[in-house]
Amino acid sequence: MVNISRSPLLRDAHRIVVKVGSSLVTNDGRGLDEVAIGEWCRQLAHLIRDGREVIMVSSGAIAEGMKRLGWTTRPKAVQELQAAAAVGQMGLAQMYETKLKLNGLGSAQVLLTHADLADRERYLNARSTLLTLLKLGVVPVINENDTVVNDEIKFGDNDTLGALVANLVEADALVILTDQKGLFTADPRKDPSAEFVHEARAGDSALEAMAGGAGSSIGRGGMITKILAAKRAAGSGASTVIAWGREPDALIRLTQGEAIGTLLVAQTQKKQARKQWMADHLQMRGAVVVDDGAAAKVRDDGKSLLPIGMVAVEGEFSRGDVIAVRDASGQEIARGLANYASAEARLLCRKPSSEIEKLLGYSAEPEMLHRDNLVLTR
Repeated sequence: MVNISRSPLLRDAHRIVVKVGSSLVTNDGRGLDEVAIGEWCRQLAHLIRDGREVIMVSSGAIAEGMKRLGWTTRPKAVQELQAAAAVGQMGLAQMYETKLKLNGLGSAQVLLTHADLADRERYLNARSTLLTLLKLGVVPVINENDTVVNDEIKFGDNDTLGALVANLVEADALVILTDQKGLFTADPRKDPSAEFVHEARAGDSALEAMAGGAGSSIGRGGMITKILAAKRAAGSGASTVIAWGREPDALIRLTQGEAIGTLLVAQTQKKQARKQWMADHLQMRGAVVVDDGAAAKVRDDGKSLLPIGMVAVEGEFSRGDVIAVRDASGQEIARGLANYASAEARLLCRKPSSEIEKLLGYSAEPEMLHRDNLVLTR
């Protein structure tokens, strides 16, 4: 490989989240790859000695559990997946602890669900715990808590989890190590004219068109989940690298400024912590549909959403819940903290703020969503 000088995004990154996929951690499902995990832990130790802070998001619990239970195909029943995760987490945590200790590092296992990040207090607690571990020089090893997760609270894949963790701790970069060299303009296995993408803008819609479907039978993700994870991480100002996990010293060379894999550059600045929390909600309890005038004021002018601009209310939510704001076509344009519950919001649709007290018997705020508690998503 020819060394190419790359922008200092990774070279200057102080806090880095590294995500490793199931096919790499488990050697394509044949049990935990002790040599590979040992190599990544050695590189993590190098980065930490270099003054950086590193968090590892590691897949592999279900795949390791399948191997220990003698299963050759991934089960579909939720209870069997949860059982495999419970069995596999034991081996995964032990392996990281052993390999990090050999490199003079402490480790901590952190299991998360979306519910942990959807609740503001638990979000702050998770953030505080991770930042404290980093301050202590301990490497947090994070995985989704598959033993208790269900469809309503799961992240869906560890690429998304890696991006959310990057946002949670305000990381400078997300590195996704996978079984592919990076992003191509098309599937190189099917299209010999496919070209490698060395660098692009995170969130560029053209990237999603290039990405294919799910990858291996062991994991749940594919290139598309990595592209979407990079887009999400960019929301907090973190750039993403997608690189081959077997590349020798990939993490060390990336932080030395070498061009490895595909770099997806974040175009945005770090958001205010509260707004980043709102942006990271994967599931919304409800939404309000607004007319074109209200959509323009919210999206283009940075205004609060007033009841008079609402035309419909979807779902059931309480005051203080995060809800979506959708335009007339159904596209989400923003999300924020509701000042009124869904039943109250339905009464307020198309009504001026001056009538709130008459309609509800009280008036909490003149806005349905205040601009300080609202974040644009389009």
